[in-house]
Amino acid sequence: MFYHLLKHVLLGPLLRLLFRPRIEGLEHIPEEGAAIVAGNHLSFSDHFLMPAIIKRRITFLAKAEYFTGPGLRGRLTAAFFRSAGQIPVDRSGKDAGQAAIREGLGVLGRGELLGIYPEGTRSHDGRLYKGKVGVAVMAVRAGVPVIPCAMVGTFEIQPPGQALPKIKRVTVRFGEPLDFSRYAGLENEKAAIRAVTDEIMYAILSLSGQEYVDRYAAEVKAELEEARKSRDKKGGAAG
Repeated sequence: MFYHLLKHVLLGPLLRLLFRPRIEGLEHIPEEGAAIVAGNHLSFSDHFLMPAIIKRRITFLAKAEYFTGPGLRGRLTAAFFRSAGQIPVDRSGKDAGQAAIREGLGVLGRGELLGIYPEGTRSHDGRLYKGKVGVAVMAVRAGVPVIPCAMVGTFEIQPPGQALPKIKRVTVRFGEPLDFSRYAGLENEKAAIRAVTDEIMYAILSLSGQEYVDRYAAEVKAELEEARKSRDKKGGAAG
């Protein structure tokens, strides 16, 4: 009940008024039945804008940190994600990927829409990074279509580290559903699942026009963080 109030009465109309999003390809979202909406992830604003545009209820697998953040902002964020019916996923540990897949398959098994960001984290520089294979495993195992989605302009309005978004027009673009029924029964075959994932990422890339990086975003972020710590350490020693 609160989800529909938030989406259709409170948050949705406000976001449409402020950001006046250009919406392309919304007809590709099925009116009923299970499907995965797979998008690029440029900004914290993505969590609000895409669900506000899609008419149906859509459940995202959200990182657990969004439910446990400190301070007032953390509490407000947690309250929003809980009220919106989003599912916290612990991304730490070797079983994290399997836990996310189980949760996602549960959503699809109920005939609902599942939203996922295959990159696994926000892009720190606006480029599109290599997709993780969980989206492919779920699509093949559940036998559901994947609708690619591109958020365009959200990095510019709220890049990582910026608390509040700029009020500026953005574009949300949906592509034609991708059918992976030819891979039925191959969800445990690494080559097949990688091929499905890459096809999904190419469809997102075609919609977004981003520069593509054939590496995982989390790995690149970790390297940049290590380099920053190293510079800070050297600077401290020099001082």
